[in-house]
Amino acid sequence: GLLTRLQTSAPTIQTLSSSNSVSQTIPSCLWKLGRLNHVAIAVPDLEKAQSFYKDVLGAQVSEPVALPEHGVYTVFVELGNTKLELLHPLGEKSPIASFLQKNKTGGMHHICIEVDDIKAAMTELKKKKIRILSEEPKIGAHGKPVIFLHPKDCYGVLVELEQA
Repeated sequence: GLLTRLQTSAPTIQTLSSSNSVSQTIPSCLWKLGRLNHVAIAVPDLEKAQSFYKDVLGAQVSEPVALPEHGVYTVFVELGNTKLELLHPLGEKSPIASFLQKNKTGGMHHICIEVDDIKAAMTELKKKKIRILSEEPKIGAHGKPVIFLHPKDCYGVLVELEQA
């Protein structure tokens, strides 16, 4: 009946072992992942990149905003279900400057996923040995607290978590 279906609708993952597969219920977290907020792209020429998305692709594109505490200029490209964040270096110690030294034409820099409780996420991720690149959240481009997770702990992707 309905009650049986509700009791068995918990998410499961398959764990393969040498003898057979075992189903396990995913443990509940004190925080939840939300939607993909944006994909960030480092660009060597912000004006040309801005023009490409606006004039060639017809997207709604914001004006550049300087974020000195992060060492970047940002431009947001609005998409139907998320945004692209164009990043350009600001200042000598910009993390985007070093990224562009290795990737001359630019490229994907990070993804940003919303969370409902950034402090709980930090506590739990630290317990799980996931490195966070700052001791405390910083205020990001949307005026909300953000943290970055070490790419080596996230399968090669720099992950930004943003308070929803």
